[in-house]
Amino acid sequence: QVALVESGGGLVQAGGSLSLSCAASGRTVRNYRMGWFRQAQGKEREFVAAINWSGGSTYYADSVKGRFTISRDNAKNTVYLQMNSLKPEDTAVYYCAAGRSLGYIRTTYGVDSWGKGTLVTVSS
Repeated sequence: QVALVESGGGLVQAGGSLSLSCAASGRTVRNYRMGWFRQAQGKEREFVAAINWSGGSTYYADSVKGRFTISRDNAKNTVYLQMNSLKPEDTAVYYCAAGRSLGYIRTTYGVDSWGKGTLVTVSS
């Protein structure tokens, strides 16, 4: 397993941008695909994006495709989520996730490790 720590959440107006970071630690970090999930109040946790080890393959939920970009810096063991054109419906706690099949599996069943989450609030 890996340990994950998110940062970068906050309050932003609709149409604005925000960037999230997730620092991973552990001996087997490179064995894991990385990704982001989010959970809005009263709703189930949902898949947002995922990326493989090399960064050559990325996966997105339809709701964020074209607006969010996931990337990773393996030298820093860090994954990023750049969020543009934010909408009030993007408001949620965003969780960093690591899983060996993440991307192919886009549910919480594909996750082996979770971060504690960071809150993103988009005001209208």
